[in-house]
Amino acid sequence: MATGMFAEVLATVRRIPKGRVATYGEVAAASGHPGAARQVVWALRAGHNVPWHRVLGAGGKIRLPGESGLEQRLRLRTEGVAISGDKVDIKKYGHVFPELKLNAKLKTFGKP
Repeated sequence: MATGMFAEVLATVRRIPKGRVATYGEVAAASGHPGAARQVVWALRAGHNVPWHRVLGAGGKIRLPGESGLEQRLRLRTEGVAISGDKVDIKKYGHVFPELKLNAKLKTFGKP
């Protein structure tokens, strides 16, 4: 069973609903570990029973090579996510973590 940061990351990934995606960086930030996108990759490798296919590279890019990338595409298409080349439209299919939305509002608070 995962502990610490890995457990937090896996819990965050489980919150991404079917038909939605998030980037490694968004998952890291929503888990309380901004800037730890690479560690999200490691957590997903170690995790079990998580919807790993819903996590993408920056800009919605499918980063997995070979059969893993093909499986990710298949799983996403099965959930109704359209893929163009090696990318998913983040604006259309991106999951918005409430805590990131709140942080964005706090950063702009008081700015003209």
